[in-house]
Amino acid sequence: MPIPYRNFRYRVEIGGITQAGFSECSFGDATVEPVEYREGTDLPTPRKLSGQTKYGNVTLKWGITDTMELYDWHRRVVDTGAASERQDISIVLIDEEGNDKSRWNIVKAWPTKYDPTDFSGKGSEVAIESMEIVHEGFTRVS
Repeated sequence: MPIPYRNFRYRVEIGGITQAGFSECSFGDATVEPVEYREGTDLPTPRKLSGQTKYGNVTLKWGITDTMELYDWHRRVVDTGAASERQDISIVLIDEEGNDKSRWNIVKAWPTKYDPTDFSGKGSEVAIESMEIVHEGFTRVS
């Protein structure tokens, strides 16, 4: 019987952006909207047809370091729009031995929200940045 993989070993690949690591990575579901349709001769219950597919956003969280590549990506979208800034992203699940096991490819992604860290003179936590990324779909390829 296969043993499930753990969710804390993963890698995120974003075009040419190299980011050391992420403390959290979540991407929403894929939902096909049902469309109800009924003809005059149908029973009282309408048919359920498939409508548009919607994809949830990707959210990345990471501890602040000297690199500004993700912030700069968001800044370029703010300054010039998303058309030339779309990137393909891969999220790769890694097993205990460090081998790639599952991969999800996300297409035509761009950052829609950047959230810098909060500061507190009383705290001792790591400073965390986060980014929300929209996209036009994903597929699991392995």
